[in-house]
Amino acid sequence: MSDQSSMNASRRAFLQRASTLSIAGVATPWALNLAALSEASAATATDYKATVCIFLYGGNDYGNTLIPYDTSGYKAYIGLRPSLGYAQNTLTGTVLNPINTPVDSAGFSHQYALAPELSPLMPIFNAGKMAVILNVGTLIQPTTKTQYTSKSVPLPPKLFSHNDQQSVWQSSSSEGAKSGWGGKMGDLFQSSNTNSTFTCINVSGNAVYLAGNTAVQYQISTSGSVPLNGIKSPLFGSSACSSALQTLVTQSRTHLLENEYNRINARAINANELLSTALAAAPALKTVFPTQNSLGDQLKMVAKMISIAATTGAKRQVFFVSMNGFDTHDGLVTLHPKLMTGLADAMSAFYNATVELGVANNVTSFTASDFGRTLSGNNDGSDHGWGSMHFVMGGAVNGQRYYGTPPIIASNGPDDVGQGRLLPTTSVEQYAATLGKWLGVSDSDLLTLLPNLTNYNASSRNLGFV
Repeated sequence: MSDQSSMNASRRAFLQRASTLSIAGVATPWALNLAALSEASAATATDYKATVCIFLYGGNDYGNTLIPYDTSGYKAYIGLRPSLGYAQNTLTGTVLNPINTPVDSAGFSHQYALAPELSPLMPIFNAGKMAVILNVGTLIQPTTKTQYTSKSVPLPPKLFSHNDQQSVWQSSSSEGAKSGWGGKMGDLFQSSNTNSTFTCINVSGNAVYLAGNTAVQYQISTSGSVPLNGIKSPLFGSSACSSALQTLVTQSRTHLLENEYNRINARAINANELLSTALAAAPALKTVFPTQNSLGDQLKMVAKMISIAATTGAKRQVFFVSMNGFDTHDGLVTLHPKLMTGLADAMSAFYNATVELGVANNVTSFTASDFGRTLSGNNDGSDHGWGSMHFVMGGAVNGQRYYGTPPIIASNGPDDVGQGRLLPTTSVEQYAATLGKWLGVSDSDLLTLLPNLTNYNASSRNLGFV
């Protein structure tokens, strides 16, 4: 249930904030609003923009997503995964022809191909609407292999751990983070939206990425908003019971906590009414989305939400969707191609839908994942890694380009911390800051939202891909 989850999240946040007021002995609505304010200032938006985070849960195998195609690079790649790698002759149709040539830290240029199953993305890349981000991952500051080995600089907590790295990726913070950089960007822009409830939208379930200091992620299903049980349909077969229940859970109360709980209930009910009505009235999309594709279903709902932005009064929206199944310790050559097919089909359809809606320049999608995986195989799979390759897609993207530094592929090489685990050369903070800047976040607010960004030179904080 989407509304109920939003209600529970708001209630928990409210209780945490309310407890801080006991020292003053007051708990007025005005004081509660002050306690809830974000450290960053509000931002004003007059046009429409949205970002869509496509999170690949389990750690995507970068080696079979973006494959080295130049002679020396492919030789090193297939040498490290002789039974897992693609045959070079299967890649001829997905060799990327970028505007720029990626050059590694040793000065050698590289050429890459997409996994053959990602071929639906080729037209988008060639049209300059998709970019490839090289070797990006969680970092606290720029880190060399010597610094990593000697532990002479701070490192992200619990590297190679699924839950911890998912949290660090989504929050740009240490383990146990309560808010994410998507949600904190939502904090800044929710005042620009007529209905702040529709600022942070999650179509795949709860994620720290969309949790803000004041913004609450609104969870919907692939079918749309899910009403509170017993409110829309007759309760125990009685409309009178439903009406009584709605009054009970929304009426004003004298007790502070009860009143706040009912206020959240009323917000959820009103949001459901508005969203359900708007979605029902929205014209059907002509773009064909893949069937039996969970990510495609989620992205189709995102497209529908974007299509009714004017009705819901949204100027800035932050979306989250996801795919599961990327923890490919076993069966990589069987499982991963299917995952790539699902990803490409869904992303391609979504981009086409934004073109159909006339908002391609206003919507930027990007992939993210726990981490990359080892280039060296583990029987018929790969193990947990660190750095990885990601895609950014949209009409505003400075595409058909690579961003970041290509890794040197060599066992125990300068970019390898073991088994082909890449030491990231581009941080999540730089990735996030570039997206935030496009969304309209100021430089000063970016430093507040992404504390580790201060460890990077001002000239390197914006990667320029959008």
